[in-house]
Amino acid sequence: MPELLDKLKLYEDNYIKLTEKLSSPDVSSNPEKLKEYGKRIAEIEEIVAIGRKYREVLSSIKEAEEMLKIEKEEEMKSFLKDELKENKDKKQKLEKKIKLLLTPKDLNDKKNVIVEIRAGAGGDEAALFAEVLYRLYTRYAESRKWKYSVLSSSSLGIGGFKEIIFEIGGEGAYGTMKYESGVHRVQRVPTTESQGRIHTSTATVAVLPEAEEVDVEIDPSDLRIDV
Repeated sequence: MPELLDKLKLYEDNYIKLTEKLSSPDVSSNPEKLKEYGKRIAEIEEIVAIGRKYREVLSSIKEAEEMLKIEKEEEMKSFLKDELKENKDKKQKLEKKIKLLLTPKDLNDKKNVIVEIRAGAGGDEAALFAEVLYRLYTRYAESRKWKYSVLSSSSLGIGGFKEIIFEIGGEGAYGTMKYESGVHRVQRVPTTESQGRIHTSTATVAVLPEAEEVDVEIDPSDLRIDV
């Protein structure tokens, strides 16, 4: 725990320095610096806020434990024990979240993302499910104010997609979407099912970070031209 608090203090100290810099005339009058410092603050804002909550919970735990040592009334002891349990539960949850936030980030997390959805088992119903997934992801992108565009698709006459590939562009798109990779499954009664039987359909989702453009230089001496 002391090691965790030391790490949180480093983030807190850095956050304070950055916010002070942000309000200085040297930065506030320079749009580029303003953008740079604003971005750096945004990157650590969440861990700083959770770190503050964590310290508050630790303080409440310590206070309750001290009061329990001297409290005589059973009713008050019961209240303090309940409060202590609640704060210890909060402490565990916060520690998990802090450790997750302190885990080194994937360098691809900030990149745009390419999403490929393929209908799996279930025939036409699987294709309709693939379309549902596409609409789900694009609506989520809209809610995050991310842009998206279809790169290729293969649709059915009744609706739905055998396959659809699309790009989502926005800060942190890959970091958010990468966990969607894998086989998705749904069980429901198709609209074409007259006897009310439940069908299982699947769709496979592949999520890839957008590749960076690379300048390739080719030495003319490496080329062979056949006539």
